[in-house]
Parts: sequence; C-alpha cells; structure tokens
Amino acid sequence: MVDKKQAIALIWEEELKAASDIISKNTDELIKETLEKYAKYVNAGTAQLIGFLGSLMEDRTEGVYMYDVNGHKYLDFFSGHGVYNLGYANPKVVKAVEEQLKRSPQPSTRFAMNKPMADLCERLARITPGKLTYSFICNTGTEAVEGALKLARAATGKSRIISTINAFHGKSMGSLSVSGREMYKEPFEPLVPDIYHVPYGDIDAMKEAVNSETAAVILEPIQGEGGVICPPDGYLSAVRELCNEKGVLLILDEIQTGMGRTGKMFACEHENVAPDIMTLAKALGGGVMPIGAFIATPEVFKPFEEAPFIHSSTFGGNQLACAAANAAIDAIIEEDLPRQAAEKGEYLMAKLRDLQSRYPEILRDVRGKGLMIGIEFLDDGIAGSIIYELEAQGILVLHMLNNAKVIRLEPPLIIDYDQIDYMLNALNTALEKSMLLLE
Repeated sequence: MVDKKQAIALIWEEELKAASDIISKNTDELIKETLEKYAKYVNAGTAQLIGFLGSLMEDRTEGVYMYDVNGHKYLDFFSGHGVYNLGYANPKVVKAVEEQLKRSPQPSTRFAMNKPMADLCERLARITPGKLTYSFICNTGTEAVEGALKLARAATGKSRIISTINAFHGKSMGSLSVSGREMYKEPFEPLVPDIYHVPYGDIDAMKEAVNSETAAVILEPIQGEGGVICPPDGYLSAVRELCNEKGVLLILDEIQTGMGRTGKMFACEHENVAPDIMTLAKALGGGVMPIGAFIATPEVFKPFEEAPFIHSSTFGGNQLACAAANAAIDAIIEEDLPRQAAEKGEYLMAKLRDLQSRYPEILRDVRGKGLMIGIEFLDDGIAGSIIYELEAQGILVLHMLNNAKVIRLEPPLIIDYDQIDYMLNALNTALEKSMLLLE
C-alpha cells in the first residue's frame, strides 16, 4: 500500500514529467518555427545546412557557458572566433553599456564631440606598440581592414598590396581581395586590382614581391582561419625590416590575435614589432558590442587629417560601442588577461601534446600561442566527428574557415583550469571513439 508521502512524491513526479513534456514540445515548436523562418526569410541554403547537420538554438550566455533553449549547458572553447576574451556578459562591460544607454546611445550629429570615442582613441594610443596614435573607430573587422587599405594607398600614393596565401582579413570587397582562399573570392571577381599573395612565413618570397610600387604589406601575426599558423621565429621582424628598407607600410591584422589572446596584449609584441597601421575588432567590444578600429602613426594618418571626411561611418564610434570597448580594455588590464592566457595556454598546449603523442594516427599537430590553439587532424572528416562528439559532451568548438582539418581552441581567457581539464577529458574520449572507428 502506498503511503501519503509516496503518493505526493508520485504526483510531483507526474507533474514534473508533464511540465518537462510541455517545455520539450514548446522548444521543439520554437526550433521548427525558427528554422522555417530561416528557410523563408534568412537563407534557404543555411536552413538546409542546419537541417542536415543539426544546430543548437542559443537561449542565454554567462561567463564561459552557453545555454540552449532545452536548458543544456555548453562550455565554450570557440568564443565566437575570439570575441569573448572576457567571457560572456562581463559585468563591468555590461554596466558601462547600461549607463551609457541611459545617457546617449548614438551621436546626435557628427559635429558634436563624443567623449567615449575620444577616451577610446586615447586608450588605444596608450596600449598599442610603437608610434600608433590616431584611431578610426568603425563597426567590424572587415571595415577596419577596408579603412587600413584605403589609408595605406592614400598615404603612399601607391596601389600595390602584398598579402599572404591562406590569409583571412574579411569578406567585403577590399578585405576579400587581400584574403587568401579562392573559394570565397571567385564568385565576386574581378576584385580590387594590384594585390598579390605570397606564401606565409616565407621571407624570401616576400622580398621578391615587395617593389618600388608597393604601398603596404598586410599580415596576421598568426594566421587564424588558415589553421593557427605561427610564422618562423624572426619572420615578423624580417618583414618589418624589409618594409623599412623599401619605404613600404606594414599593416598588422590583430583582429583575432589582439586584446590578450596570444599571451601578449597584441601578438606582434612577441617579436617587439610595431606596425604602421593595426586593425582591431572582435574582443575589442568586450563580447557585448560590435566594434572595430584601425590605428596608425601620425605620419601615415596625415591624409585623413587633411581631409577628415574622405573616410567616414554613420555608426562608427557610437557611444555605446565605445563605452563597451573602454570598459573591456580596462578589464583586460585589471585582470591581467594576457598573462592568464600565456599561463593557461602553456598548460593546455602541454596536455594537448601529450594527447598527440597518444593518438598520432589521427591528431597530427598542435600549435599556437597563448589561448589561440589549433589542433590538426588526419582529415576534415575526423575533425568534424570530433566537433560533434565534443558538442555531445557539452563543449563548443569549431574548425577553421580556411582549413577544415584544424579545430580551434579559443576559450575565454577567464576560463579556469578545472574547465580546461574537463575539455581535455572530453577530447580524450572523442579521440578514443575516433580510433575505434578507424580500426
């Protein structure tokens, strides 16, 4: 015979199950409805891909975790291509944006002074290397690259730009032109002319390409979407020296590597190299607001000083985004995130190399700096299976856009060692399963 307590417990159990069924039904309907809208109004191709591969529907984010609409928690080792260096919804950044929102979220006119933007430009001048002084604030990374290329041509009166094979600098026309993967470029050709690509890390090839008609060389200090490709020691210094000899500007794209990601505030600081122009975005907004910037030396910035309106942006430098960036810079410095990235990255790399030694048949390479790490697999099929297995264990990772054999590990810099160990254990399990499938 069932006593009163047991009866109540059974009733509660039935009510919880009913509530769970309702939630499940509601979320299933929500996912279905959203996918239908993707197919009708967003992009039918994207909807087909989601339907085939499956996709999570994000509900909320906090710290280093993403929660989906079903209440599942995921440890983020992707960080939106390196956006969330401070994690999700950093309280200092959120507070700065909320306070600014109450005062003035957007400029009333281009002729009224904008203190948050002026403060941000001052901060950037103070934290960037060398003589970088003047900043133009925009909205995205690709806009930052577009502006940098325009400035380089205006400052030198020359048009020739040298980039590298497998580089990634964005997908607008100018940025795409200096990017190095043909599949993204072919549908839009002809692109911006007088742009040439050489192998990344090959200083001899760079010397052959740079001539008297060259305006600038554009490089990532570490190729991100190319597969976390670190150049040989001394490469950036040699390119800087070559540019000095030839009177050519050096543009460094720190959009993914900047703001502490590689163990320094900027990756070029590993070789004590200062560019003539630097581009930033992604983590600059603190994971709360979209913002980009390019920063130049006073000499290079001169054309924009002489004609301030030859390059402009309606929303660039808006107070909300600048408030987020100011707070983000302060938080990165206060929490010493570059040091944290260096120490945690060293720990993670050592553990990953141990896994590589145990699974050499499928895990071919581990490389990177700080918490910008790439792990390269035998082929993109194995990389894809590892991504899905990690997701099943509650971890978010993704392959590189220009190299599908490489999975990026770019967690928020605030991640702790227990969370790193959790990911490593999950990765070991995924590797074991992959080995069994190969046998």
